[in-house]
Amino acid sequence: MQLNPKTCAVFGVDIGKTLFHVVGLDAFGAPIQKAKLRRDTVLQFFAEADPTLVGMEACPGSQWLARKLRELGHDVRIIPAQFVKPYVKSHKNDIIDAEAIAEAATRPTMRFVGIKEAHQVDLQMLHRVRSRLVKARTNLICQMRSYCLEHGVALRQGAGVFKLDIVRAIDNLENDLTDRARVVLRELQEDLLRLEERILSVSTEIKNIADSDETARRLMTIPGVGPLGATAILASIGDPTRFKKARDVAAWLGLVPRQHSTGGKQTLLGIAKRGSSYVRTLLIHGARSVLMHLDRAKDRLGLWVDELRTRMHVNKVTVALAAKLARVIWVVLSEPGATYERRAPEGGCV
Repeated sequence: MQLNPKTCAVFGVDIGKTLFHVVGLDAFGAPIQKAKLRRDTVLQFFAEADPTLVGMEACPGSQWLARKLRELGHDVRIIPAQFVKPYVKSHKNDIIDAEAIAEAATRPTMRFVGIKEAHQVDLQMLHRVRSRLVKARTNLICQMRSYCLEHGVALRQGAGVFKLDIVRAIDNLENDLTDRARVVLRELQEDLLRLEERILSVSTEIKNIADSDETARRLMTIPGVGPLGATAILASIGDPTRFKKARDVAAWLGLVPRQHSTGGKQTLLGIAKRGSSYVRTLLIHGARSVLMHLDRAKDRLGLWVDELRTRMHVNKVTVALAAKLARVIWVVLSEPGATYERRAPEGGCV
């Protein structure tokens, strides 16, 4: 089919490593163009097209392509893969996927992924590198602890006390560790120290970014939000205007109940756990810290927490508080210069 990108009302792009499959629809939704482009020609193709709607699935490389196409004047929409699947007809191939993406992009109730700027992607990279390093440290500690147990040496739980106990266990010649086991454990301990140094380096870099960013500093005025949480929010949420109200942020993070209702009977289940599990985890950990350390006499949030605690399990209260913090985050991001103001409850002191 002859390539004439000016005649299409909407494009669907199926992204690959080297090949991009493009399907163009007319104003009535009928496919009128199908093309297979290489990575070095896809931008040239869209540069010749009039500014129009372009849809693509959320996948590695979609953020880069979305930024490039947006610079060319196109209206770019990134769609989660699970929302595209219902539009795939019959058998599956790249062209059919591209056609389904184009059709899904035109739906008025479709939900889209926010387009991130390059600095947001870089910040997200730092968080993911740190998360991987922390996971590797946990795996290494568990491995070392199990090796010691195989020789009858039990060590306390917790990364902090483990680093003290493992040195004592290796140096204690009266326990049942063999010479070879001591050599292996010393090598693993060196690996652990290198991991600790790398984690500290990445964490320091993230903290410096948070201290230098005005929006991150405003977010850190919210209880339970530190440098990690503030920068992770900036990297994931991006433009807050794509959320209509504060509750949408909590729902986007999966902090609201799942619903399985039918026949007029409402059934609510556990939290949805949708969206970024990393940001959700940081918010829940922050909420747990607030429950433990918040000064109830200086923050009216404490009254709400205490009242909720009288009728709910502490884990439910933690998630409910995380959802409330997500709403506060949306307000701080949406209002220029807004910060969290601590207000004493009625009769309390400031």
